[in-house]
Amino acid sequence: MLSAAGAAGALVVGWGVLPQRSRTGSGRLWPRAEGEVALNGWIKILPDGAVVLAMPRSEMGQGVHTALAMLAAEELDVALARIRLEQAGTDTLYGNVAMLVANLPFHPQELENRPLKVKVGEWMAGKVGRELGINATGGSSSVADAWLALRTAAATARASLLGAASLQWRLPVDEFTVSNGVVSHPSGKSAHYGELAKFAAATPPGTVRLKDRKDWKVIGQSAPRGDIPGKVNGTARFGLDVRLPGMLYAAIRLCPMLGGAPGAIATHTAQSMPGVERLLPLPAYAGSTAGFAVVAKSWWQAQQAAQAVAVDWQQRPAGALDSRQIEQELEAALRDEAGFTFHEQGDVAQAEAGAVRRVEALYRAPYVAHATLEPMNCTAQVKDGKVFVWAPTQVPQMGAAIAARVAGVAQQDVSLTVTLLGGGFGRRLELDYIAQAVRVAMACGGRPVQLIWSREEDTTHDFYRPMHVARLRAAVDGQGQLSSLSIKSAGDAISPRWRERAIPLLAGPVDLPDKTTVEGLFDLPYGIPSQLMSHVATRKGVPVGFWRSVGHSHNAFFSESFIDEMAFELKQDPLALRRQLLAQAPRHLAVLDLVASQAGWDRLLPAGRARGIALHESFGTIVAQVAEVSAAGGRLRVHRVVCAIDCGSVVNPGIVAQQMEGAVVFALSAALHGKIDIHEGVVQQKNFGDYPILAMEQTPQVDTYILPSTRPPGGVGEPGVPPLAPAVANALFALNGKRLRSLPL
Repeated sequence: MLSAAGAAGALVVGWGVLPQRSRTGSGRLWPRAEGEVALNGWIKILPDGAVVLAMPRSEMGQGVHTALAMLAAEELDVALARIRLEQAGTDTLYGNVAMLVANLPFHPQELENRPLKVKVGEWMAGKVGRELGINATGGSSSVADAWLALRTAAATARASLLGAASLQWRLPVDEFTVSNGVVSHPSGKSAHYGELAKFAAATPPGTVRLKDRKDWKVIGQSAPRGDIPGKVNGTARFGLDVRLPGMLYAAIRLCPMLGGAPGAIATHTAQSMPGVERLLPLPAYAGSTAGFAVVAKSWWQAQQAAQAVAVDWQQRPAGALDSRQIEQELEAALRDEAGFTFHEQGDVAQAEAGAVRRVEALYRAPYVAHATLEPMNCTAQVKDGKVFVWAPTQVPQMGAAIAARVAGVAQQDVSLTVTLLGGGFGRRLELDYIAQAVRVAMACGGRPVQLIWSREEDTTHDFYRPMHVARLRAAVDGQGQLSSLSIKSAGDAISPRWRERAIPLLAGPVDLPDKTTVEGLFDLPYGIPSQLMSHVATRKGVPVGFWRSVGHSHNAFFSESFIDEMAFELKQDPLALRRQLLAQAPRHLAVLDLVASQAGWDRLLPAGRARGIALHESFGTIVAQVAEVSAAGGRLRVHRVVCAIDCGSVVNPGIVAQQMEGAVVFALSAALHGKIDIHEGVVQQKNFGDYPILAMEQTPQVDTYILPSTRPPGGVGEPGVPPLAPAVANALFALNGKRLRSLPL
């Protein structure tokens, strides 16, 4: 996902793969209803002058539907309320190039290695160019990817509309004004976009210019989110809201032991229960664990029947998984294996040899689940050689591909409708639930089936954030300065496992070094002369996947907690040490200074409270946070979190603040409680009772401050997560002098 190194190059490399013009598309790429006029692959005009925008990104609460509509509204000079959304098709022009480039399975510095660079070039020009126009939502990349592509498409449409008016009225374009989709001339001539659209479709756009920043009227404003009214009045349609004539429901039971499978199944009791239609096996498909599904007239009937089935569950052939054992194995890997060096500068060995003091610490992060509020679900219908899917998914194109593979049809015979997502966080980058729903639908004689996971199945069969451990070492020279920092981590790599599940045609050498394992470490902004960042990639068998902010989520806890440790060792204020180390990183320093100022870092707190600070860059965005905590009666409470963020150009400041608030709630839930324990292959946590998320009364006050910037946009959905855990841990140390090096806190 977008790293500091990847962020700057994402648009550059991305536009190298799909040039700017090719990403606007042409009208013929987009189906048109009666009266609609397509001006390119992104923009259609309705007879009344309203605009239809092709929407290739999934709305999972991050506000992307509103943000992208704002980009189009700005360049078209129409009111945001006049933009209507329609699900985009699968053409490559909608592919998320920023996410693709940022997710290359290696560290960007490896591009300096010529043989690998050649292979990368062939890979991108070949399979990427042909097959990876993937409409994916993830990596906090949606706005960054659309920043040029969508604005250019909208500006191109506007140029064609103005050109049409110029030809019809025989007047120069530079004499026109546009307001809310109405083109006017001082002579009194005027027409709205709907009246010009048909002629505009046949009019070359001529010179296309994006608006100057000084002329923006929509971008940079806190416009209301378009998805909120439907969520308030109940008209919004999530995956669980899909209702079709004659629809059946399916409940699943997967083997409790990860990687296991059912042996003998006693089905007679379940099949005689009210409403039950059938029971069928579910193989381990798309990375899932094997099990079975029960189909009934209601989901409750299906669930009750599924629980009534007696099953002889079998462990996986390789033996039972155990999280305690895995942790021990990871710590042994730190000692015994060299790992892959992702970043090296200076001479760490020499710095350590000449040090007057050395500090070393071992940090741990457990497996954690996504715990989306909407459980995994998918509705599917297989009829007359066609497959219809309704799914809350982050990867509709991949979902259609796996549906085609399961059903044995061509991908053009699959129609997939993306619903709203009741939380994604990376879980809905997976395809297991779509594969299961299609397989069940194939056995239901053409009737649609809605497959729903219980919360217990969701918690015990997730694709978890991997367990990681890290050993951090620092050296202090004779002048009392940090002379070296070495971080070596161990844990499973996500990207190769996900590629095997989601895009096997691109799997290739699946175990290339995965930069998500050390993102946020190989690109630390601190001016420490000698650095060495390495990782031992493991493959322990627990299903792992992308989790909101991916490797940054635990790597920030490792590095920012350890920086605080060094401040204590050097008898410096944690803010002062960071300021000193950021002397050559002015952008980071500005964020740090802003959060310290707004949090009142130098002001005294009431007795029993303390502050902690942390700073981290991820997905092209820098976030610093100050957490104010107490621990009365041994109960940890976070009262306030102050966030400062530099995310480049801001499309909607209100959404940025909302995402920081959501990130704090998500990250604090994990920091305080998030841990998946596996014993004899079975996940011990089942539901929110033993895997809690933050309650309203536990939610801190969150204040967000945005630095103005003219840079291209960075990500927003994920960067608020990484600094939270170390900020809270550092505050706890300031409060009671206890250094917590293992999550959860």
